[in-house]
Amino acid sequence: MTQIKRFIALLAIIATTCTATAQTNGCNSSYSRFGLGTLCDQSQGQNRGMGGVAQGLRNPIQVNMQNPASYSAIDSLTFIFDAGMTMQTGRLTGNKTSINVLNAMLDYVNTGFRIRRGLGMSVGFVPYANIGYNFSETHPVGSSYTTGQAITSKTTYYGNGGLHQMYMGIGWNPFAGLSVGANIGYLWGTYSNSLAQQFYEGNSATSSTNYSTQNEDWSSEVRSYKADIGVQYPIQIDKDNLLTVGATVGIGHKIGSTVTMLRYTSQGDTIERKADKAFELPYTVSSGLTWQKMGQKGGQLTVGADYAIQLWDGCRLPISQSTATNTDIVLSTEQYQNMHRATVGADYIHNPYGKYLERMHFRVGASYTTAYAKVNGTNGPSEMRLTAGTALPLKTGTRSLINVSLEWLLRNPSVKNQIRENYFMVHMGITVNEAWFMKRRFQ
Repeated sequence: MTQIKRFIALLAIIATTCTATAQTNGCNSSYSRFGLGTLCDQSQGQNRGMGGVAQGLRNPIQVNMQNPASYSAIDSLTFIFDAGMTMQTGRLTGNKTSINVLNAMLDYVNTGFRIRRGLGMSVGFVPYANIGYNFSETHPVGSSYTTGQAITSKTTYYGNGGLHQMYMGIGWNPFAGLSVGANIGYLWGTYSNSLAQQFYEGNSATSSTNYSTQNEDWSSEVRSYKADIGVQYPIQIDKDNLLTVGATVGIGHKIGSTVTMLRYTSQGDTIERKADKAFELPYTVSSGLTWQKMGQKGGQLTVGADYAIQLWDGCRLPISQSTATNTDIVLSTEQYQNMHRATVGADYIHNPYGKYLERMHFRVGASYTTAYAKVNGTNGPSEMRLTAGTALPLKTGTRSLINVSLEWLLRNPSVKNQIRENYFMVHMGITVNEAWFMKRRFQ
C-alpha cells in the first residue's frame, strides 16, 4: 500500500509539473515561427551527455523513453524517478546586429518500474515543440507624394506557445533477448503566431504620420495523441562485449484541432477564417546500436550511434492565401521537408561497484540535424551539437545519480541574411533509485 501511495503522489507531481511547464517554454528562437515550432531534444540525463544516443541503450537503473523496449530491462527491486532541466545562454546574429538571450526550461519528468519479470513500465512528461519569438524588420517602400518623406514598412513578429506530451509506456521481453515496447502519449498545447505590419512616414513610427496597420493572428488549441513502437535485441559477442541493436517507429497522423486566422486593419476591416484538421504529425523511423565493453578490471565503456528520419515532407500546415476578392486558409503541403539526424556518443565508468570517484560516469557526444520546416521557401537551418557530461553518485551504497552535461548548439542558416543562433547550455538532472519492491526480512 505504501508503494501505491508513493506512485500516486509522484503522478500528482508530474501532473502539476505539466501544468506549470505549459505556461512557459524558455524559447527565443526566430525559427520557432515556422512549422509547429522548434522541436525539443527529448534526451534525458542518461543520454543527454552522449549527444542523445538512445536506440540501443538498456539500463536497469535509468529510464530511456526514446525506445520503450528498454523498459523491460528496468531492475526488479527499484522504482526510478528521473527529472531534468536546462539553463541556456545564447547569441543570435543577423543583419549586422546581435542580441543575447537567457532561458531556463524543464526538460522531462518520468518514472520507471518493473511490473513483473520481463515487463517494465514508464510514465512521464516531456516537451515536444516550443514557440517563442519577438522581433521586427523594416523596409522602405517609397516616398509620400505630398511631403516627399520616405514611407517605411515595419513588420513585427510575435509568437508564444508550444506542445507538450504526457506519456505512458510498456516494455516487454517475450522470449530470448528480444524486447518490444510502446509509448502512448497525450499531446496538447497552444499554437500562437502574430504579425503586425505598420506603414509610416518619416524616420520613426512613433513620431511621424502613421498611415495604416494590418494585423494577422493565428491561434489553435492543439489536442491529439502520439504513439511510438520500439524494439531492441542484445547480442552477447563474448563475456566482455555486448552489442545491442534497437529501432523505433512513430505513427504519423492528422491532428483534429481547429486553427483560427484573424486579420484586421486600422481602417476597421476584419476577416476571420477557420480550418479543421490543420496540423499533422509525421511518421518517424529511428535506428541505432550500442556496444558495451567490460574491462578486465571492471571498467565499462559504452559507445553508440543512432540515425533518425522524420517524414515531414507532405505533412499539412495552415497558411493564408489572398486573391483580389477573397482571403482564406489553405492547408499547404509545401512548408516542410524531411528531417535527418545522426548521433554518436560514449559513456565510461571505471568501476560501478568501486569507490566514489570510480563510480562517476564520463560522457561525450555529437549530433547533426537537418531542418524539418522551410524558412520563406528555403531550407531551414541545420543544427550541430557537441556535448560532454558526467554522472555523480549521490552517495556510497546507492544507485541514485546527479547528471550534469554541457552542450554547444549551433543553428546555421542555409542562405544569407538569416539569423545564426549559438547556444551554450547546462543540463542538470537527478535520477533517484529507491528499493520500493525489495522484500525485507525484518520490519
